[in-house]
Amino acid sequence: MKVEIWSEVTCPWCGLGSHRLERAVERFEHGEHVEVVHRSFPLGSGFPEGSTFTVRDALQSRYGMGSDQAEASTRRIEALAESEGLSPYRVLGNTVGNTDLAHEFLAHASAEGKNRAAWEAIFRTYFGRAEPVFSLEDLLKLAGELDLDRERTRRALTERRFRQQVLDDARQAQRLGASGAPFIVVAGRYGVAGAQDSDSLLQLLRKAWDETHPVTFAPSGHAPACVPDGCAVPSATS
Repeated sequence: MKVEIWSEVTCPWCGLGSHRLERAVERFEHGEHVEVVHRSFPLGSGFPEGSTFTVRDALQSRYGMGSDQAEASTRRIEALAESEGLSPYRVLGNTVGNTDLAHEFLAHASAEGKNRAAWEAIFRTYFGRAEPVFSLEDLLKLAGELDLDRERTRRALTERRFRQQVLDDARQAQRLGASGAPFIVVAGRYGVAGAQDSDSLLQLLRKAWDETHPVTFAPSGHAPACVPDGCAVPSATS
């Protein structure tokens, strides 16, 4: 069963939502049969390339948040993350910037068979270590951690080979009804917005599994109506 999750690299709810999805899959009875696929939903394209800003400044300039409001909202996410096993999880003290190249890096890593590993690594780098993931050099360093060929990665990024794929990912999410990130689609049937808690995601996994894997019964032949572990419904008689 496929589960797709669309995220923005620097969105704190996306990092937390990804973590919650992983925990739900770990608890799911058929988790070994679940394929989690991460997809891009860039929200940082409005930032100029080559520049970074503090999260506090970005919240004030882009969303009109005052200092106290920015402090309260980001500290809440940090506290939630810590309570769910993500520690450290740095939000307010971090920086933001244009994430287009980061998403192209993730698409390249996915093409090399490292979709989940790359997304986990970039969230860990950005939120766990508060390290930048915006420049070519930032991403080449991350490529080394993932055992991706450095020169192959450099060419993919400098030639912008995966720019269209990133755009296509975002458009697909919007066609499915997403207006922001994170956005999760389970088994191609259910779309859920926001960083849903693990219990809710687990219930959704079970519902989708039951609907896509109905129980089937082998023909009963001439078996007796009743056996030690159950009785059949008697057939109608004329």
